[in-house]
Amino acid sequence: MKYLFVCIENAGRSQMAEGFGKKYGLDCESAGTFPGDRINNTAVEAMKEKGVDISCNTPRIMTEEMVRKADLVIIMGCSVEEACPRPIAVEMKKKVVDWGIEDPKGKPLEKVREIRDIIENKVKELKQ
Repeated sequence: MKYLFVCIENAGRSQMAEGFGKKYGLDCESAGTFPGDRINNTAVEAMKEKGVDISCNTPRIMTEEMVRKADLVIIMGCSVEEACPRPIAVEMKKKVVDWGIEDPKGKPLEKVREIRDIIENKVKELKQ
């Protein structure tokens, strides 16, 4: 099973999900509809606490090829309708799940840790 984790900037939530996915042996990648310039530093710090290094990752744009290869497209949460990847994935007849997770951008480390832990638990559930 191949997973594609998607958020808008591919700088926080989807990068954390990909990091945990790889840690737990999932075939996965992440992308964004409007990728940021770099990974969220607070997300990097929170992930390092869990032994996952995403500091060298680069935000990537979601492509049709990524969606085509995925068995499941997981949207991390989308509050910006124009940037939401759901229509593209649905149009390509892909199974889509929206985890509805809060964006860690601009949040303090304590909040990012909470978001990280939610993501880790959801990724672990995919293994079952």
